[in-house]
Amino acid sequence: MKQKIAVLGPGSWGTALAQVLSENGHEVRIWGNNPAQIDEINTYHTNRHYLPDVKLPENIVAVKDINEAIQDCDAVLFVVPTKAMRSVAQEFAKNVKHQPVIIHASKGLEQESHKRISEILIEEIPAENRKAVVVLSGPSHAEEVVRHDITTITAASLDQSAAQYVQDLFMNDYFRIYTNDDVIGVETGAALKNIIAIGAGAIHGLGYGDDAKAAIMTRGLAEISRLGVAMGANPLTFIGLSGVGDLIVTCTSVHSRNWRAGNLLGKGHSLDEVLDNMGMIVEGVATTKAAMELAQTLKIEMPITETIYNVLYDNKPIKEAARDIMLRDGRKENEFTLK
Repeated sequence: MKQKIAVLGPGSWGTALAQVLSENGHEVRIWGNNPAQIDEINTYHTNRHYLPDVKLPENIVAVKDINEAIQDCDAVLFVVPTKAMRSVAQEFAKNVKHQPVIIHASKGLEQESHKRISEILIEEIPAENRKAVVVLSGPSHAEEVVRHDITTITAASLDQSAAQYVQDLFMNDYFRIYTNDDVIGVETGAALKNIIAIGAGAIHGLGYGDDAKAAIMTRGLAEISRLGVAMGANPLTFIGLSGVGDLIVTCTSVHSRNWRAGNLLGKGHSLDEVLDNMGMIVEGVATTKAAMELAQTLKIEMPITETIYNVLYDNKPIKEAARDIMLRDGRKENEFTLK
């Protein structure tokens, strides 16, 4: 059934998801606060800053007024940076007059509060203005989705009918959706894998090989699981698409901003130089700080996260940081027992 979908955030991922929805026959309106970008999408059907050489479907309509975007929509897809999520949700709440399904496809933890994105949306959007909140997450790069590479991700919600609704919205022959009810696990995996991706990029930049890459990804997954379970997640979620799946794609691809940022750090660039070079938000930098503070609050040991934090925020030399984490006291590997 044709649905009216508002996409809030015309970055690379928001644009790619808008394309999927449009190609599935839905009416798509995409909102952003950069007038020149909105005009480009409407006039040329391109979004060159984020997705060069991609021609968008002509029936995607870009708008500058959030009220115009969300009017009479069946679902609203939030795809804005974590630091902007609360303010955009507040703007949405001021304008919405009905009860759409709320979906988000952003990955991070809010600074200071350490809250997950679904928690922010629930806080800011009154219950009478949302049917359910669904998290869309998993191993995916916008650059590959827009060229119809095969991609599989997860729609997670406490309301399984809403998760199935989102599954139906997006499913096609190149974009497959699975449902899940572990919102905490899916959001935690989505946010924390960006930290490990910075570390994986740094390992590459330092000149280490596949052994080191496998080590940081595997032990990084252990850290993600450890913190996620302490927050109430199902440990099995972390061996699924939004856990190990997202970790693999983010730690091994040049499409990953977090990997590219870590790679530059490993090659000796300062954090300021890296962020200037990227030209787009690197979510893992802010997430490292939030995760480190959350781990301290919950008394969870996260040595890789702590090491990356020391490099990013305390200017610890990256080679020294790599050596020190290897010289830590020995530990047992297995942490969880499934009965």
